[in-house]
Parts: sequence; C-alpha cells; structure tokens
Amino acid sequence: MEERLNALLRLAISLKATDIHFTRNRLGTKIEMRINDRIRLVKSDPKDDKMIRYLQYLANLDVGNLIKPQTGQFEYLIDDVIVSLRFALIHSAHLDNAVLRILNSDLGLNIHSLSTSADQNNFFRKMMSYRSGLYVCSGPTGSGKTTNLYTLLHGVNGKKIFTIEDPVEMQYEDFIQLNINEAIGFGYDEAIKQVLRHDPDIIMIGEIRDELTAHMAIRAANTGHTVITSLHAPSCPLAIERILELKVEKGQLFNVLIGVSNQRLFSRVGSDRKVVIYETMDRDEIIHYFHYGEVSGDFYTLEERIEDAKRQGIIQTSASASEFTVA
Repeated sequence: MEERLNALLRLAISLKATDIHFTRNRLGTKIEMRINDRIRLVKSDPKDDKMIRYLQYLANLDVGNLIKPQTGQFEYLIDDVIVSLRFALIHSAHLDNAVLRILNSDLGLNIHSLSTSADQNNFFRKMMSYRSGLYVCSGPTGSGKTTNLYTLLHGVNGKKIFTIEDPVEMQYEDFIQLNINEAIGFGYDEAIKQVLRHDPDIIMIGEIRDELTAHMAIRAANTGHTVITSLHAPSCPLAIERILELKVEKGQLFNVLIGVSNQRLFSRVGSDRKVVIYETMDRDEIIHYFHYGEVSGDFYTLEERIEDAKRQGIIQTSASASEFTVA
C-alpha cells in the first residue's frame, strides 16, 4: 500500500493537485484528483480497494467506525520531502467517500506577484495597508484561497498576526496559529473571542461558514482590527450577498468591508506553474454596490479577465485527457 500511495502522491504533486478523492462502493474504488479546479480520473489499481483503510490508519482514525464522519491530519515522507496531509472520511448507505488534501507549505508567491495584473497587485497591497476592516477572498474549492491569504500575511511586517483555521493548513513560526476543535467547544466564535484579548493587528479566519463566525468577524473588524477571510462564492457581488444571507446587518457589513476578491486557478501557458485570475472590488466599488444594488460600469468581471488572459496567451483552458496513468 505504501508503494501505491507514493505513486499517487508523486502524481498529485507533479500535477499540482490539491485533493485526491476516493469513492468506494460494492463495485470497487474510484480515485480522482482535483487539478485546476477540475476533477480528473486516475487509472485504477487492484490495491485501491484497501487504500481508504490504509489512510485511516495513517491519519490515526478509528478503522472500526464507518458510521461517524472522521478527519485526521498527518505528515508523510516522500522522496525525502515531508508532505502535510489531511484525510476526511464519510460513510453513506451505499458508499464510502474520502478526500486526501495536500497541505502545501511552499507558497512560491509574494504579495507583489499574486496576479499577472499590476492594478490587482496594487489592490492586494492596499488591502494589507488598512489599519482595520474586513477583506473577503472568495472562490470555489481548490482555487487557492488559503494560499492567497497566507501570501498577503507574508507581505506584512511589524504587526501581530493570528490565524484561526480548521485545521491549520500551513505551519509558520511568524504567526500565532490556532486550530479549531469543536469537540472541546473551541469553535471559530470562541477562538475569535480569545484572540481579541491578545491585542492582534491582523486576524486571519480560515473560512466563514456560519452566522456566528460571520458576526464575530464583523465584530473584530469593527473594533479596530484587520480581518482577512475566505468564503465559498462564485463572484464578488455574490460573496457580499452570501454574508448578508448569514444575517449580518447590512449597515454593519458596509461599515467594515474594505475589499472582496474572487478567483480561479489556471495552468500557465508554457509552464508547469499555476496562475490565478481574480475579480476584485475595492472600497469605492463596494460603496457603489451598496448604494445602487449593482456593480459600476467600471467593474471588470472575472469572465472578462479570463478572456483577457487567454488573448494575451497567459493561461490555457483547453481540456486534457480525463484519465491519468500512475507510473
């Protein structure tokens, strides 16, 4: 099993995959990888049927319990490199579904090169220059939101930074990092409450998922702190609407929201590196949206930026083979 897992991880790392998905039913086990926000099938192997149980063991999960959803995090040595991994397993009536997320600690980016667009890089620098307020990074799973947030933090000097995550995905000694643990009552709301007692300058909240976290993020931003966070949403305007759906008072959100971005991850033409295309709303655009209920005529949509990147030969969007062979 170790040999098969090594092969899967080598393939995933070489293709810059963010997740490896395992689906097991009475017919066997299917393995897929999320690459550039697309799910790609991996050629099957007879050992695959035992892979979920093997990963349960490595993640120190209860191998005899398939009823309760379980999550575990572990480190794995491959080709003399330690890779941090998170394994999540859920069981339904007809199948087992598991996801192995590759927690990449090597950003390979800096705040000056987050985007291929100079004006967008200026936008990100401006977000971290505010003394207080809320910045929301949105997009689908696997689009690089966490990498975006950590890259912003690495561009900051001389400030006290706390991160609150479930779990901590990238280990850094420069920040004070807190792991959410719902089992002992340490959720996002309690973590934010505790962090506010430690005089932070910047608070990174891994993700806004519920009403309580949304309200606590607003509170933190409203009391003189810079809060950066992520959210699942397909566009900047819909990210704002998503927060309002979490019963945040519109006036409170308007007062603290300094910026919103939405992103997608693509392969760069002629390179194995990835490039992120963004849609951004600065404070002026946010004011317009709140006053008129729609974006201004100057707003540059994500679709327009993607088309620009294709015309400039920066990104490739053509589909490649849907099945990969593990050597």
